[in-house]
Amino acid sequence: MLAVPGAGSCPAALPEAVAGGVRARESWWRGWSGKEGPQCWKEWHGCSGSAAKSLLFRFLPFLRWMPRYPIKDWLLGDILSGFSVGIMHLPQGIGYWHNSVGPFAVISVMIGSLTESLVPSENFLESVNGSNATVNEELRDAARVELVATITVLTGIFQVALGLLQFGFVVTYLSDPLVRGYTTAASVHVLVSQLKNVFGVSQGENSGPLSLFVTVIDLCKKLPDTNVGTLVTAIIAMVAILIVKELNHKFAAKLPMPIPIELITIIVSTGISYGVNLNDKFGISVVGNIPSGLKPPVVPNFSYFGQVAGNAFAIAVVGYAICISLGKIFALKHGYKVDSNQELIALGLCNFLGGFFQCFAISCSMSRSLVQESTGGNSQVAGVIASLVILVTILKIGELFRDLPKAILSAIIIVNLKGMFKQFSDLSSLWKSNKVDLLVWIVTFIATLLLNLDIGLAASVAFGLLTVIFRTQLPRYSILGRISDTDVYRDVVEYEMAQEVPGVKIFRSSSTIYFANVELYSEALKKKVGEPPASECFLCLLPASNSVVNDTRSPSLPQNAEDGPGLSVIELNAGESTAPSEPTLHSLGLPQPTFHTVILDFSPVSFVDTVSIKILKNIFRDFHEIEVDVFIASCSVSVLAQLERGNFFSSAITKHSFFPSVHDAVVHISRERQQASVST
Repeated sequence: MLAVPGAGSCPAALPEAVAGGVRARESWWRGWSGKEGPQCWKEWHGCSGSAAKSLLFRFLPFLRWMPRYPIKDWLLGDILSGFSVGIMHLPQGIGYWHNSVGPFAVISVMIGSLTESLVPSENFLESVNGSNATVNEELRDAARVELVATITVLTGIFQVALGLLQFGFVVTYLSDPLVRGYTTAASVHVLVSQLKNVFGVSQGENSGPLSLFVTVIDLCKKLPDTNVGTLVTAIIAMVAILIVKELNHKFAAKLPMPIPIELITIIVSTGISYGVNLNDKFGISVVGNIPSGLKPPVVPNFSYFGQVAGNAFAIAVVGYAICISLGKIFALKHGYKVDSNQELIALGLCNFLGGFFQCFAISCSMSRSLVQESTGGNSQVAGVIASLVILVTILKIGELFRDLPKAILSAIIIVNLKGMFKQFSDLSSLWKSNKVDLLVWIVTFIATLLLNLDIGLAASVAFGLLTVIFRTQLPRYSILGRISDTDVYRDVVEYEMAQEVPGVKIFRSSSTIYFANVELYSEALKKKVGEPPASECFLCLLPASNSVVNDTRSPSLPQNAEDGPGLSVIELNAGESTAPSEPTLHSLGLPQPTFHTVILDFSPVSFVDTVSIKILKNIFRDFHEIEVDVFIASCSVSVLAQLERGNFFSSAITKHSFFPSVHDAVVHISRERQQASVST
């Protein structure tokens, strides 16, 4: 995937590879325990080689595509993209916090707020000459870095554990409208976090519900203190980047490669800042000192685990949500698939290992991912180049970027969020196509703005699931008819060529049936077939047992008013052994239905529960009482097994009532009716 960092290049294969080896050994042992041990060994040995190769390619996908890498077409774009992203990486990290690699603005704010609350500056006050107290920034920053490293390690542990538990299935519930609404709201969070650098004001970090609005209100109060030089620098940079990007888009066919305007802007602005001394003359904030060298590994402070466990879990989920959301957007755009569990494990391993080197909890940055794509990045080679740029910068040339204005970085970030803000156009298209998806988009966007990315994500997924429940509760019910000279059956309301089969009502629901909608299913069936499934007049005339032949009263008793109005009691002589025939609608003088058969099309039904099984039994019983046969068509094997386990079948309801298709049921009914006519 194009999102940064490239998770596929991380050593995520180790846990699954070990598990695969264990499973392979179990197969080998089972083979040797059989009669054909040596042959099984040969088969296992051959299979294990291909299985190991498949696992290796699955978890290290670059091994599959690297030998076929199109150097002529992709290499130049990957190199320029890698340089652009790599140069953005380090200054952004310094801007957010100490010694961070791969930061994402919202996660940086979440961690920054946590460190300020657990390690406040007040804990490091030192008196000077016995009077004024100042903060020992060196001790404070060291303590905060220790806390951040601990959070990062714990975040990685959570992510790896969730990946091994196949938590990636949650991606199933991240619909496209939800992802686009979520990433658009996240872009607003990123935009707001960069405004302080655009206006040149200082702000504290805020997190939690309504933190976005608190930050905006605080920014508005500080607008009178805007640094004009910083604002002008940011505006000039944004205008220049926008113009060049438009030219890149307009002349894409003629240009051999996009103009790397982000890289040019960073280099030129750093040179101007150094030559003019923007920081001293105009008070324009710059990146400042960039530490050289790599930090030695340090064991995290485990005493913090209990205090930060909840926050670390939230950071783990938000980091993964952003990573997989961007991955899905790029995958949809460029036509490839994202392995959600692999991404989760890889991201977790990066955080877990990085935490020991005092790194920041990382995710996929929107701005850098968009820069990587827009500057011609095609593969993970761009990520490798970016990593090499970061490594060289940290070790040798970090000082060259100490005069880079922070406003330039914010300008690059804001301009590259343009692609995300274009997702607002989804509102008009969804209004025309699907109002429910539109509602999901809007609720996700508003919830993420109000509740922040962690709680907002949970609320959005919950709302998305609710819409699924509502849709299953309000499905479309229809009566199907046959299109002449075919075995195709369609809704008679929507298709003029579809004609109802005489005497047969074919009923279909667009949703599965379960406890929440089965009553609606039964009521819709009664309404659609045009007759009450159990004739009220018939039921009111029958005794409580619903059958006259089961009457246990004495045969010599006369008819009383208690017998019910107009009901003749069948008297049995003591010597009569022949059971009376069951009364019919015709013999009772009751109106008969205009149809003789109901077919329930079960093609949309994916499961049934105990409640729906009981209601289905009632449907069969009620129609049988008005002399209408009921058949079920297109029922899947799994649903049939669930019906069997739920004691659905009996002497009255057998598997002979089930057919593989609607047409098979119709043909069977037609044949049975013809045979009955001949017999009569």
